[in-house]
Amino acid sequence: MQITSPQETATAVQTADRKKSALDQAGGVKGVVYSALPALVFVVANSAGGLKVGILAALLVACGIAVQRLMRRESIQPALGGVFGVAIAAGVSWYTGSAKDFFLIGIWASLAGAVAFVLSVALRWPLAGLIWNSTTGKGTVWRADKRSRIYYDVATLVLAALFGARFAVQQYLYQADEVGSLGFAKIAMGYPLLAVGLLAVAWAVRASDNRLKAVGLLPTEQT
Repeated sequence: MQITSPQETATAVQTADRKKSALDQAGGVKGVVYSALPALVFVVANSAGGLKVGILAALLVACGIAVQRLMRRESIQPALGGVFGVAIAAGVSWYTGSAKDFFLIGIWASLAGAVAFVLSVALRWPLAGLIWNSTTGKGTVWRADKRSRIYYDVATLVLAALFGARFAVQQYLYQADEVGSLGFAKIAMGYPLLAVGLLAVAWAVRASDNRLKAVGLLPTEQT
């Protein structure tokens, strides 16, 4: 029978707390659903009643989600971010008078993300490694090993490809003035693609940590 030391137990608890905190900040499963509702409601309401009705409906849904979370004493950070994002998108669409412009900022944000990820690899500071190791307090030790850096290069390029694909598809639909398809693409290429990117990052983290432990740049776990 394997005996777990107090230190290992404490580490496991801390890890579980960090995972729970990250899930709470992301809004959990509800957050994934809630994030898709304003865009879906906008498309349906715009089709049924026009641009102004679509904008108003999307804003009301975003605000309603925030109020519901507040009343249930849940994390409202994702909801507030959603209200802010919907408000900006609605403002742009209202100003231009075009329903498709509701998605304009998100489209160009995807392009900016793709460029940033590719540029970070070219500068030998892949964002996947930089962001992960900064938030977990591991610093920049991973950059001292070329192979470890390559792992994060791969993960970063996967993220760049996902953001690039999101831009390419949605920009094509934007040019074709396909508002309904834009709404579907925004939802389908949102969290599902992000999940793929996170899997790539998780692979890079595990591969990098194993490599760094093998070369003595990270301490091995106590047995």
